[in-house]
Amino acid sequence: MITVKNMRRILALVFSCFVGAIAWFSAWLYIPPAHALTQIKLTNLDYHECPAELAAGAVTSGGNTRAAKCFIVTGKAENSTNKTVYDADIFGRVYDANNDPMIQNRTRLGSIPEIPPGVSDFEMRLSVPANQPLPLQLKQFKAAGFAAQIRK
Repeated sequence: MITVKNMRRILALVFSCFVGAIAWFSAWLYIPPAHALTQIKLTNLDYHECPAELAAGAVTSGGNTRAAKCFIVTGKAENSTNKTVYDADIFGRVYDANNDPMIQNRTRLGSIPEIPPGVSDFEMRLSVPANQPLPLQLKQFKAAGFAAQIRK
């Protein structure tokens, strides 16, 4: 036998389920914009020595300081999306003339603050140990950034 008290409990349960379902469904109506990484192709890589005012410095690793050579790496960044890409990290490998790695245990080499749609020029400073033979070999360079500014 269903009493008024039991009927109120059943209606309260049904109402709670209904409100919960509406809340769950409404969460799907607003989806915040995704700030997924956008891949950027880097081409036409080249380098030249830094001007004297930028060239001073050293390479440190594990508490040891070694003399360094400074270079400016230049190239083209291809943003194939129709949106500006921000805070793009540059990744790559740098080898000396003997094919020995110049920067060990690190593939993030720098960043590009802003890349408009299309192809644009970029440059970054790179310091490498002074005792490794030239020329530099720049391999596997690429970049990845965001459709909105992340760092402020």
